[in-house]
Amino acid sequence: MVAVDRALRAGLDSDVALVRSVADYIIGGGGKRLRPALLLLVARACGYRGTHHHTLAAVVEMIHTSTLLHDDVVDESAQRRGKPTANIEFGNAASVLVGDFLYSRSFQMMVSVDSMRVLQILADATNVIAAGEVQQLMNTGDVNLDEQAYIEVIQRKTAKLFEAASRLGALLAGVDEARETSFARYGMHLGTAFQMMDDLLDYTGDAAAIGKNLGDDLAEGKMTLPLIRAMAVGATDDVAVVRHAIESGGQTDFAPLIEVLKRTDALAYTQAYAQDEAARAAACLAAEPASPDKETLIQLCSFAVGRSF
Repeated sequence: MVAVDRALRAGLDSDVALVRSVADYIIGGGGKRLRPALLLLVARACGYRGTHHHTLAAVVEMIHTSTLLHDDVVDESAQRRGKPTANIEFGNAASVLVGDFLYSRSFQMMVSVDSMRVLQILADATNVIAAGEVQQLMNTGDVNLDEQAYIEVIQRKTAKLFEAASRLGALLAGVDEARETSFARYGMHLGTAFQMMDDLLDYTGDAAAIGKNLGDDLAEGKMTLPLIRAMAVGATDDVAVVRHAIESGGQTDFAPLIEVLKRTDALAYTQAYAQDEAARAAACLAAEPASPDKETLIQLCSFAVGRSF
C-alpha cells in the first residue's frame, strides 16, 4: 500500500496548482483504500510477483476518487470522511473538473501496463459506473422502486469497481479464465454487500464514525433497501411515513421513519441480505489454495458486513 500511495502521488502531479490542491485534499482525506487492497491481495493470492499491481491499484483508487468528486457535486453533499467535501472547500466547478482530470490521468497510467485486456476491463467498468450513477439520479424520489432495480444500481455504481479490481489482480497473475471469473464474482458480491451496509449505516450508524450526517440518503431522495423493504411489507401507516419522508426529504421525518424501519424489520432484512452477499463472496474463494492473502480476502467479507463506518 505504501507503493500504491507513491504511485497515487506521482499520478496526481500537475503543473496546475488547483489540480494538486483538490486532488491532495481528497486523496489525503483518508478512506479505507479497499479497492486497491483487493487488487493487491488477489494478485498475491494468485502468485503475481511483478510491480504492475501497484500501478493498477493506484488507477482503481484514482477512478474511485474521481467518482466521489462527481457524486458529492451531484448529491450536494457537505461532508465526507468527517470533513467538508471538496465541492464545499473548492466549489462545484473545481470538483467536477479535477474529477475529469483524475479520470483521464487514470487512463494514462493504465496504458503503461501495456495490456489491451486491462484497458478493456477498466474502460468497461468506468462506463458501467457512469451509467449506474445516471440510473440512480433517475431513481431519485421514486417511492415505487423495487429491490431488483436497487440491486442493479448498486452493482453498477459500486460493486463494478470491486469486481474490476479483483479481476485485474487475477489477470496480472495470468490465471485461467475460470479462476479469473471466480475472483471477479468475489469482488461483485463483496461490493454489493459493502454498499448495502453503507445504506444501512445511513440509518443506524454513528455520524462521527462514518464521517457524514445520518439521513443523507433520505435527504437526497434515495430509495435504498431499508426503505424499499419497509414499503413492501409495512402497514398502510408505515408506507405513508416512508412515502412522505422520501418525497419531502425532511430530517423531521427521520425519527418516525427509524421506528417504521425497526417495526417492519427492514434494518434486519438489509443486514441479512448483506451478510448473504458476503457469504457468496467468500464461497467464490473455496477452490483457492490456502494462503495468508486468501485468508485476508475472506476476512474482508466479515469486515464488509460487521463494520460501523
